[in-house]
Amino acid sequence: MNTKNTIYNQSKKLIIFYSFEGNTKFIAEEIQKLTNADILQLKVKNDIKTHGFFKYFWGGKQVFMKKTPELLDYNKNFDEYEKIFIGTPVWVGSYTPAIRSFISDNKVIGKELLFFACFGGDEAKVFENLKNEFKDNKILGTIGFKEPLKYKEESIKRLNEFMHKIGILSTFIV
Repeated sequence: MNTKNTIYNQSKKLIIFYSFEGNTKFIAEEIQKLTNADILQLKVKNDIKTHGFFKYFWGGKQVFMKKTPELLDYNKNFDEYEKIFIGTPVWVGSYTPAIRSFISDNKVIGKELLFFACFGGDEAKVFENLKNEFKDNKILGTIGFKEPLKYKEESIKRLNEFMHKIGILSTFIV
């Protein structure tokens, strides 16, 4: 039986994410549908190109060198939000340089955080690394998605189950 998703916790929510090839954006938009959260897509001023082998080379190099690329301007008052979802692709086992820039540019303290990541291989240490960066917050949960654009139905089902499990939704699709 299909049931409509119901928002359980009415606290103000924000989804912050970076998406390179659309997978993380897909999950962020699904979270927004479920929670009616505000959304902030981080965009890099001079992002790497999305084709060929060099995207892996340049992206990996940026992660290893702990680069913090300049982000396009955004205007959000993070104090307004109780719960913040942070999403990233997994690059070389960690979060992207765009997320590193966000962390470098902002103090997020005393919030309830949920992390989501999209990957082609595995999650590696992405959640461990994010937890270390946001240690002054309460981490409510983490969830990883392997190629969600390729496995849309499975990804949406897992997301629904996760949101119910952590208390964001009171009902979910069965």
